[in-house]
Parts: sequence; C-alpha cells; structure tokens
Amino acid sequence: MRPVCFIAFNPLPLPGLKPYIMSLNISDKARLMPASAIRKLVPLADAAKSRGIKVYHLNVGAPDIKSPDCAINAVIDRCKGLHHLSYTNSAGLLELREGLVNKYYKKIGIDIEVSELLVEVAGSEAFSCAMQIAADRGDEIIVVEPYYTNYQTFAYLNGITLKAVHTDIRQGFAIPDISEFEKVLTDRTRAVLISNPCNPSGKLFTKEEMLALGEFCRRHDLFLISDEVYREFCYTDEPHFSALKIPGCEQNVIMVDSVSKRYNLCGARIGCIVSHNKDVMAAAMKFAQSRLCPPVLGQYAAIGALDTPQSYFDEVKAEYIRRRDCAVKMLNEIPGVYAPNPMGAFYTVAELPVEDAEDFVKWMLTDFSVDGQTTMVTPAASFYKTPDAGKNHIRLAYVLDVPDLQKALEILAAGLEKYRR
Repeated sequence: MRPVCFIAFNPLPLPGLKPYIMSLNISDKARLMPASAIRKLVPLADAAKSRGIKVYHLNVGAPDIKSPDCAINAVIDRCKGLHHLSYTNSAGLLELREGLVNKYYKKIGIDIEVSELLVEVAGSEAFSCAMQIAADRGDEIIVVEPYYTNYQTFAYLNGITLKAVHTDIRQGFAIPDISEFEKVLTDRTRAVLISNPCNPSGKLFTKEEMLALGEFCRRHDLFLISDEVYREFCYTDEPHFSALKIPGCEQNVIMVDSVSKRYNLCGARIGCIVSHNKDVMAAAMKFAQSRLCPPVLGQYAAIGALDTPQSYFDEVKAEYIRRRDCAVKMLNEIPGVYAPNPMGAFYTVAELPVEDAEDFVKWMLTDFSVDGQTTMVTPAASFYKTPDAGKNHIRLAYVLDVPDLQKALEILAAGLEKYRR
C-alpha cells in the first residue's frame, strides 16, 4: 500500500525551520470498504448534470410519491414554539413505540409488547444492529442472493462473512429447496438474513417458504433476521407473511422495519428492530445507548404517519402496480433484455445483452444522451456474492411517474442499442 503524504508547514515559520514530511495512512478497513453500488456512480450523474444533461434517476429507491400530510403536519405542529431539540430515550419516544405497537402492528396481526420494539436510525441501523447481535467477527450469515447490497457493507465492517444461496433470474428468483441452505451451513453459521419483499428482485416469500426457513433456523439454532420494510407493497392475492408469525420461532426471529418506504419518509431516518427475544432486545438497547437517540424530527413525522388512512396505501400500491407493469413491459420489449415480474417492493432486476452492466451504466452517464437527457440505473453485480453472478444485470427502481418512467426507459433502450454497436 502506498502511503498518503502531506507536506505540513508551520504557520509562523521560524528562521531556519524547514518543512517536514508526514506520512499518514488510512486504515486497511477504510481502504478496503466496498463502495455503495447504489451511490458510487453519483459523481458521474452530477458531472452529467453540470454539462446540462437531465438525468432520470431509476437507481435509488426514493419515490416521488407524496408523503402523508399527517406526517408532515406533525413535524410542523410539534415544532411551533419549540426552543430546542433535546435527546429522547435511546429506545425512541414512548409515544412512537406505543403507537407502532397499538396503531400499526396490532392492525396487521403482529402481537408484540412495547418492550419488544426499539426505534432505530432507519432500517439500516436496525439490520446492522441485528447482524452484530447475531454474529461475532469470523462468523457467517446465510443470505439469499441477490440481496440488498448494504448487507455486504455491514458484514464487512463487522468481520462477518456472507454465505449465499443463489436464486436465478430466469426462474423468477424462486427460493430453492431448503437443502441448498444446508449446503452452505457450517459450524460458524449464526443466522439467515432475508429481505421480504426483496430489494432488489421484488421476490415475495410465500408463507410456505417462510415456514420452511423458520424450521431450518429453529433446527440449527440460528437467528432469522427478516427485513420487512416493503411489507405494504405486495402484488399478489396472498398477504405478506411476517417472520414474527412463524410458530415456534419466537426466540429466533429479529425483524427489521422502517417508515422510509411505507410512508415515503426516506429522509426521516426512522426504523425499528423487533424481537420477542429478551436478550436480543437488551443487547439492542446497549447499541442504541451508544448512539444516544434516533432523530427527533423524524420521530415526530413517524408519530404523525401512524394516522395515515388506508386509502393512502391503496392509492400508492395501485400506482406502483401501474409503474411495475410499465417498466417490465418496456424492458422485455428491448431486444436481448429479460426482466421477471416482481411481486413486491418497487424494484426489478433486468438481464442485459452486455458483458459488463457497470460499464454500460457509466457510459450512459458519460457518453450518451437523447435531446439532453439520459437514464441512470444501478449495476447489480454487488447484489450478488457468487463470483461473476449478476455482472450483466441492473437493478431498476420504478420510482418515477409513468410518463417519466416511459421516457427514461426509451432512453435506456436507445442507449443500449448504440452501446452494442
């Protein structure tokens, strides 16, 4: 590793004093930390914008859907006459915790106590905390690939190895037989981590698949970490089946949740970790105390969001179905492209007729535009653990309204045609 060198000068140099050279090296941990697959190409998008190019962002799951008025108004109302922002309890405001338990979870058939829920700094802190509670440095966690790329980041930061069970795009990312999970099980395995519905594939786990995973975890004394932040966005007749409803796995399940996607409050940075396991929750509180408290204004927004009417979710879900249908249809009309129909969340993974999807995505931002416009998507290789898997895949977030989505996909198709010449 080459050292980073700085020449440091005394601000008031004395006669005869020479400049001295100081070698500073950042840590190997920082140097080797994987870049975000979702955000690492943002500088290229910013550079395109600086050249006057309009960029259609299909790379980040930040929808243009309006946040509920009750959430925004709650922040405004609670800030009137506010003289300062104090810390809250490390577990989050009691009003929010009680509201989540009684106004939200009970309504969807999840029975928990207030002591079994802790407010986190979004879902990201929640699953990072869950991974650290479940596994020590050198331990392993089984994931179903493709998986949310930040799982790999937090695994790396904590010295945890992810072991992947592969799912195939051509089979609609169907979950394989439980024997495939047995194949990657070792004496260092501590947990199974899933996203349901899945970011990036939109795969929705069936009740039968969840029960099988629960039985596998119970039989091998593993935690089941279930990331359920897209619960509201399921596009089948079968309702979402939470890991917390798996009988006999009450002590195994750690559920991660967030207000970011449900109420389109991504910037509020409020999530939660939920478990019936008292040891898990006691450990989660120690982690929470080390970061003092969740964002106060975000908690105000989350409290207000609990009064969101069902009509809001019905309208948002219908809008995502329109966008999904548009995206999948247009993608599959592009020669050589294949995109399965996602059953949840607001993403799809598409297979492109290129060798390296990341190179294509970069090229779209640096060398291609149509009438001063281009499209940005996410290369999907970082959503896989298996070497070379997903190298020609992209993740696309259908987070724009249908007219903009159509335009973005038309540009993507034109770019792909030119790139392949």
